[in-house]
Amino acid sequence: MKLYITGGGTGGHVTPGLAIARHFKMHHPDAEIRFAGTETGIESKLVPREGYPLDTIEIRGLRRQLSPSAVGYNLKTLQLAAASVGRAKKLLRAARPDCVIGCGGYASFPIVRAAQQMGIPTVLLEVNAFPGVTTKLLAKKADRVLICFEEARRTLGHDERVVLTGSPVRGEILAADRAEARARLGLSENDQYVISFWGSMGAKYMNEHMAEMLALECKENVPWRHLHATGAAAVKRVPELVQQAGGDLGAHPNIGVTEYIYDMATNLAAADLVLCRAGAATIGELCALGVPSIMVPSPYVAENHQEKNARALEKAGGCRVLLEKDASGQVMLDMTRDLLADRAGCERMRAAARKLENSDADEKIYREIMAAIDKK
Repeated sequence: MKLYITGGGTGGHVTPGLAIARHFKMHHPDAEIRFAGTETGIESKLVPREGYPLDTIEIRGLRRQLSPSAVGYNLKTLQLAAASVGRAKKLLRAARPDCVIGCGGYASFPIVRAAQQMGIPTVLLEVNAFPGVTTKLLAKKADRVLICFEEARRTLGHDERVVLTGSPVRGEILAADRAEARARLGLSENDQYVISFWGSMGAKYMNEHMAEMLALECKENVPWRHLHATGAAAVKRVPELVQQAGGDLGAHPNIGVTEYIYDMATNLAAADLVLCRAGAATIGELCALGVPSIMVPSPYVAENHQEKNARALEKAGGCRVLLEKDASGQVMLDMTRDLLADRAGCERMRAAARKLENSDADEKIYREIMAAIDKK
C-alpha cells in the first residue's frame, strides 16, 4: 500500500496529514507514505521530523488584492501552478501511489490535479467550515471529499462523495495524559501553565499584541508559566518588541519564547489555558484534550470561517472569543488573569470542550480512503 499526502503552507494543512499517516500505519505497518509540499512552508520542518520523506514543488498562493501588482503576481502564480502540475506528474510516476490525499492549501493543488489527470484515486480533506479555493477547484474530480463541518456542504453540495468525518487528531494528542505531561514539564499541582501561538508562520498584529502582553507579564511578575510560539516570521522580532516595551525575558524564566512548539501533545495536555487562532485542526486538538482557550479568530480567511468555528465552541462553553480588532496585550493579560483565577470555571470549560471531541474521525477518514482505493 502506497499513500501520497500533500498539503502545506500552514500547520493547519500539515498536521491533519500527519494524523492520517500515523493512523494509516496502524492498519498497514508496511505502508509506504510520502508527502509533498514546498521548501518554505512549515511542512519542510514538520514532515521530516516525523520521519516521512518530503518531495518539494514550487508553488505559491494567490493574493486577494485587486491592485495592478497583485494582478501581475497572480498571473505569474497561475503560470507557475500550471508548470508545477508537470513536475507533480513526474513525482507521481516515481512514487506510484494507490491514493493521493490533499489536505488543503495551495501546496496541495499540483499533486492532486496531476493525480486526477493520471487516473489515481484522490481524496480531499477540508478542515474548515467554508472550503478554500484549492478544495473548490479540485472537488469535482475527487473520489472523496471529507469535511469536518456540515456547513461545508453548502459550498461543495450534497453529492454522495462528500462525507462528514470530522477533523483528524494526531494519535499522540489522543494518548496524551495531563498528569504525565505536567510532570515532564516540571509543573506542580498548583502551577498554572499558559501557552500561546498564532499559527506556524505567526500573525503580525497578534504577535505585536503578544509582545505587549509578555512585557506586562514581566513587569507584573505573574505567577504562572507562559510559553509563546512566535512562528517563523517573528522569532527574532517578538523578543525585540518585548525588550522595547520594558520587559526582561532573561529575568523571568517562567516566560518563554520559541519559534514553534514541536512537542505540542505534551504542552497542550499540560496547559491550563491556550491563546490561539480558531482553525479546525486546533479546535479538534483542544477538544480532544479538554483545554480551555481564548480564541482570536483570523479575520483574513474566507467567509470569516474561523470566527464561526470559534463561536460554535464558545456557545458550548469551551472557550472565550476575542476578536482581533478588540485585542491588545492588556486585554489578553486581563482575560488570562481572570480565567486562571476561576479554577472552577476552567474545569467547566474543560468539560464543555471534551463534549465536542470527535475521536473516531481518524478511523472514518481511513475507511473513506480505503473505499476510494477499492473503487478503482
